[in-house]
Amino acid sequence: MAHQWRGIIAEYRDRLPFGDDDPVVSLGEGGTPLVYARAISQRVGADVHIKVEGANPTGSFKDRGMTTAISQVKQSDVQVVACASTGNTSASAAAYAVAAGLTCAVILPAGKIAAGKLAQAIVHGAQLVAVDGNFDDCLRIVRELTDEHPVALVNSVNPYRLQGQKTAAFEIVDALGDAPDIHVLPVGNAGNISAYWMGYNEYAGKTTLASMDDSALHMEPVATKVPQMWGVQAWGAAPLVLGHVVDNPETIATAIRIGNPASWKYAEAARDDSRGWIDRVTDEQILQAQKILAAEAGIFVEPASAASVAGLIQAAEQGKVPEGATIVCTVTGNGLKDTATALGDVDLDFTPIEPTTAAAMEVLGL
Repeated sequence: MAHQWRGIIAEYRDRLPFGDDDPVVSLGEGGTPLVYARAISQRVGADVHIKVEGANPTGSFKDRGMTTAISQVKQSDVQVVACASTGNTSASAAAYAVAAGLTCAVILPAGKIAAGKLAQAIVHGAQLVAVDGNFDDCLRIVRELTDEHPVALVNSVNPYRLQGQKTAAFEIVDALGDAPDIHVLPVGNAGNISAYWMGYNEYAGKTTLASMDDSALHMEPVATKVPQMWGVQAWGAAPLVLGHVVDNPETIATAIRIGNPASWKYAEAARDDSRGWIDRVTDEQILQAQKILAAEAGIFVEPASAASVAGLIQAAEQGKVPEGATIVCTVTGNGLKDTATALGDVDLDFTPIEPTTAAAMEVLGL
């Protein structure tokens, strides 16, 4: 019988900070597809694989970190969790809180959340608080709230979040047989690039700035190398590129509309230690990459997810992509999270035909 995926804690428990008897709250996250993208590979002159994190239970990579964060909360007497969110974190936190029997509070920037994500938080019963400000204001409020009250913070500043997210790197190595030469990710709050870098290093028998302990040094290495980490930010929300906080970040890619990343120092370490880079792309490039993924790779992603592919295409145009390199691009969230942006000005007022095959053939030109 084929192995049934059991969720990331069960699959990688020996590499996570959980004992055999610790409580686990899982929705079967992880085990997401790694898809070879032939058309994109031809575009950039390399072997490009897409890690499709929109296949997680709530439709984004956030589930990896939420299973570990919520499972850790279940070891305590805390009954309420809270997060600041641009959307995906709220959806994931709300779902995992329900599964754990906990209450979830979400602090979000008013009017800045895609409808699909907001719907998820609402249907899972989270208590929503809209703030007249941006994500960074929301995170400040949540930090203060959780510092002063018996409420657990489940944003990526919680180290258990990164522990869960690092498992995507394990899966990629397991699928490819070794680490890729280059890994490209969207960068918003910067937890994911930090987590992947940690995961790759631990599989290679090393640790990083973000590692919680040195257990990786005592395990047999699985990977023989680590990749360069390439991070991609949106043009109007690129603090790591500019080298300073962006007070009023703006981009159509709402999931990475963050001006003061919580994992800033970890992301810089991942960039520098891997000899990689962090660059920025325009909203137009992001939307074009979203279309390319859908039309040429069969993968529908939300705008922020497409930033990784937009950055790779830009790097290829600048001559920065080594010919024949093995490259993985993470796409972080499902396109159904934000259909309004994807559809844009598409006319959905279709003119109906007569209910005959002949009429359908005429429309199709057959």
